[in-house]
Amino acid sequence: MMKKILNLPKIIYFLIPLLIISIFLFFQNLPINAVEITGIDFLGQATLPNNLTFQKTPIGGLSGITYDPKKDLYYVISDDRGKKAPARLYTLKIDLSKGKLTNGGVVPVNVTTLLNENGQKFPPGETDTEGIALTSKDSVFISSEGDVSQLINPFIKEFSLSSGKEIITLPIPQKFLPDKNGKQGIRNNLAFESLTITPNGKKLFTATENALIQDGSEAKPNTSTPCRILQYNLLTKQPEKEFLYQTEAVAPLLDISKHFTSGLPDLLAVDNLGNFLSLERTFTGLGFYIGLFQVSLEQADDIHNIDSMKQADTKSIKPVQKKLLLDLRKLDVLLDNIEGLTFGSKLPDGQSSLILVSDNNFNSLQRTQILAFRLRMESRLIRLLRRLVP
Repeated sequence: MMKKILNLPKIIYFLIPLLIISIFLFFQNLPINAVEITGIDFLGQATLPNNLTFQKTPIGGLSGITYDPKKDLYYVISDDRGKKAPARLYTLKIDLSKGKLTNGGVVPVNVTTLLNENGQKFPPGETDTEGIALTSKDSVFISSEGDVSQLINPFIKEFSLSSGKEIITLPIPQKFLPDKNGKQGIRNNLAFESLTITPNGKKLFTATENALIQDGSEAKPNTSTPCRILQYNLLTKQPEKEFLYQTEAVAPLLDISKHFTSGLPDLLAVDNLGNFLSLERTFTGLGFYIGLFQVSLEQADDIHNIDSMKQADTKSIKPVQKKLLLDLRKLDVLLDNIEGLTFGSKLPDGQSSLILVSDNNFNSLQRTQILAFRLRMESRLIRLLRRLVP
């Protein structure tokens, strides 16, 4: 029998490894290899003092956060429009070595001033930096909402972490840009809050916090808003696709202030196959609603050729799929204005951590709040095999 096997044509020995490699690559690109969140546990919080300064710079307005696992550092963008200090990002250390987060566990270690393409600080009012995502090249992409009232366009730029200087600017599709007639583009302060890069570094995603003017209404009490997720190819530096993301309709709770606001402040890519965590934040009039969702682009339609959803047959458009992972109101925590999220350091048990940060708006009545969670994650393939094997 062994002799017969050894006498098989040599081409068979050549084809067998090719077949194995092909099967592996086939499964790598199937949705079955997508990552799913199977559990989440709260690990505690830390609060920074409102009057905290570092390197003569006030710390606050934390709107986006990203993690560098090689250096075990977190880079956090401030949405201060240059009133307290020039546009900047902070570098933080967050201690999860004991599997929990407490006051004193978050320490600032650096402040980096952002510089434009000419190596100059951005003038006050020119930026409203909200999102941040780390690359593999010692740089970060940062998004700015601009200022619709001044017809200052939003941007997505790459900056050097060592010098703070602008490296490149990604092109923004025309439909997102505001016009002087107020009939198209982003709404003021409701634009590119979010920013994330896939683990393989090939795709970058951002999203509008609320609908474009030509797409529909902004979020209102008991009314959701149609946001757009915008996908970039980081190899070509060009926008590729767009997807419809419908926020949750949230009811106000004793809206005494009449300052109801709701939207999509951040996204976090969990794999290379279009799966994300999303953060939805609503000020309900009496506290905050913060929802953490699992999001999939798998069956969503590409809408980049649709300039106005008001003029399209929206019933035929498949939006992204969403599943609520956690309603943070169920935590025994007084929530603040949570706007940013990132994967953090590995926990002592080997599980992944998730970090959320709040924007205190440099308001003495608000707090800079950092929340930590444990995530249990596995691919659909591993989950399937675990169920099949006793």
